[in-house]
Amino acid sequence: MVRPKAKRVLVVDDEADLREILTFNLESEDYEVTAASCAEEMLRITDPYSFDIILLDVMMPGISGFRLAEQLRRQKPTDKAIPPIIFLTAKDAENDLLTGFSLGADDYVTKPFSVKELQARIRAVLNRVEASQSKVPRSISSDNAETFIWGNLTIDFRKQQAMIGNEPMVLTKKEFEILKLLSSEPERVFSRTEILNRVWRYNNFVMERTVDVHITRLRKKIVGSHLNIVNRSGYGYCMMEE
Repeated sequence: MVRPKAKRVLVVDDEADLREILTFNLESEDYEVTAASCAEEMLRITDPYSFDIILLDVMMPGISGFRLAEQLRRQKPTDKAIPPIIFLTAKDAENDLLTGFSLGADDYVTKPFSVKELQARIRAVLNRVEASQSKVPRSISSDNAETFIWGNLTIDFRKQQAMIGNEPMVLTKKEFEILKLLSSEPERVFSRTEILNRVWRYNNFVMERTVDVHITRLRKKIVGSHLNIVNRSGYGYCMMEE
């Protein structure tokens, strides 16, 4: 019987004792663990996109966990995905939770925490990722085109065109960019602020209400694709299968 490949965990935390405890306990659970004391050390020693999950401390000297998560997202290679992130922090204010989830956090654990609780959270996140991968879209690349397919939806990035089945969608430029953004990371919640920044390029004259209006129009246009754009508890929007 072939033994499953060990899941790779990246731990980034400035507390040496905590790194040692997490490394010991996770390796005891057959995870392959790499630990770094800060964001700068992590970026020197390893490729963060090669891991299955990242445990990321928020309050670190130098580059904070939030800044590192944003940097990982901005600099993501086109052929790689951002691993799921669990933030580790002594802070539990609502604004910090919102910041973490707006940056794509998959979970948020407040220190001090039980190692067993954290292990359970890791398993839950990895299980969600594996479950979603069984139905995620696929990207087909060639020398002159790149096509993204999810269910009945097809997006041709070179032609800047989307289709449901064989029917072209009539989209404005901003609607197409929102569709492309939401499809880039299936089931990941994008905050209104993030959508504004990435689609309207930090235009201070555009309000968050503009995002809601465009999403409402886009929802109507993707009918028949077996997909839906969902508002996640006020945090933002994600695209998922109906």
